[in-house]
Amino acid sequence: MWKKLLIVLMMAIALFASNPSSAFAVDSSAQEIFTANCAGCHAKGGNILRRGKTLKTKALKRYHRDSAEAIISLVTNGKGSMGAYGDRLTASEIELVANYVLEQAEQNWK
Repeated sequence: MWKKLLIVLMMAIALFASNPSSAFAVDSSAQEIFTANCAGCHAKGGNILRRGKTLKTKALKRYHRDSAEAIISLVTNGKGSMGAYGDRLTASEIELVANYVLEQAEQNWK
């Protein structure tokens, strides 16, 4: 798993270095992926199925999902009522979503 993450990170660094304006495109892609795949249950960081298991900072910390690695694992493999997306999204898309969730949680999903 770490090897895959390192490869994705290196690819992102190479992409940004070759085209610094692409950073906005990555952020936009993350939001689009989240909207298309996650917002149905997690609009604005909430959770329509399990009220307490939101994507807000307090809940992420409570359930030990406050790191990119933990979110990547959950999105990839699923758990309980959270379905697995490892067969629907690429590793890079899942990483983008994980970082997007953490960034939005820090901003209180504004």
